[in-house]
Amino acid sequence: MDHEADAYRTDLMTITRFVLNEQSKYPESRGDFTILLSHIVLGCKFVCTAVNKAGLAKLIGLAGETNVQGEEQKKLDVLSNEVFVKALVSSGRTCILVSEEDEEATFVERSKRGRYCVVFDPLDGSSNIDCGVSIGTIFGIYMVKDDHEPTLDDVLQPGKHMLAAGYCMYGSSCTLVLSTGEGVNGFTLDPSLGEFILTHPDIKIPKKGKIYSVNEGNAKNWDAPTAKYVEKCKFPKDGSSPKSLRYIGSMVADVHRTLLYGGIFLYPADKKSPNGKLRVLYEVFPMSFLMEQAGGQAFTGKQRALDLIPEKIHERSPIFLGSYDDVEEIKELYAAEVKGK
Repeated sequence: MDHEADAYRTDLMTITRFVLNEQSKYPESRGDFTILLSHIVLGCKFVCTAVNKAGLAKLIGLAGETNVQGEEQKKLDVLSNEVFVKALVSSGRTCILVSEEDEEATFVERSKRGRYCVVFDPLDGSSNIDCGVSIGTIFGIYMVKDDHEPTLDDVLQPGKHMLAAGYCMYGSSCTLVLSTGEGVNGFTLDPSLGEFILTHPDIKIPKKGKIYSVNEGNAKNWDAPTAKYVEKCKFPKDGSSPKSLRYIGSMVADVHRTLLYGGIFLYPADKKSPNGKLRVLYEVFPMSFLMEQAGGQAFTGKQRALDLIPEKIHERSPIFLGSYDDVEEIKELYAAEVKGK
């Protein structure tokens, strides 16, 4: 290790420096958003540490409770949820929090209240904890416009009104991908500094990819457009090479790969789950926001994903997201089916 060179690594683009640079573009900004993001980053660092030593700390295994989705809760889920709720409330910049683990939205007490609503899945893919597969945190941020008492309507807005979205993936490295509405940037945690460093500036998803990502175990219950699309991926009729199937079963990991390499991630509705499985507010919206910011598309089978208006905080939706051309193909198949009816 070159200690001399190491001593001068102070010109790095850290996430703090990056966000402050962005803030300086808006002379009217008061730094509230920067403070909120720094608390989210702190939560991600804490959860990353907990995930890394989960086996040692006996955090693996069930907490013995079932969350609002009817899924058994892992101990890490419970811990991660507490970490983010505390970090967000203590920022003094939030008014409403919606977590996958909590049945009701959390309304922040008046003395600690700010202008932002944060929706989040504190530990997505937690069924993969025990086998060491990448898991992550997903979040989206809305802003409360007027000076009124915050209500659920401030959160039940279309995803296109989101101010920022991102995810933090806890895997071979800890990666935080963020968009504040002006492109997508990826940061990797340098454990020796305890800082997220900009490693993937201005991420752009390839216009067309060679990978499709879907749980084929559900194939017998799929609708016709999804079945046709996957058939086309495997047996293309235009002489092109078939697409490769990659499916991890952890949304953060699957979407991260799709964002970097291109292709499409599908979680369609089926006969068992007619409304799809993924939650609109804290899974579908943030990931769709990032995909569009990176030049891709996100589609529900009926409309642009970010145009959806959720009616409940834990509402679900089908989702197809990824490279622009690949999503365009599935949109055409759904349009053809509507026409044929």
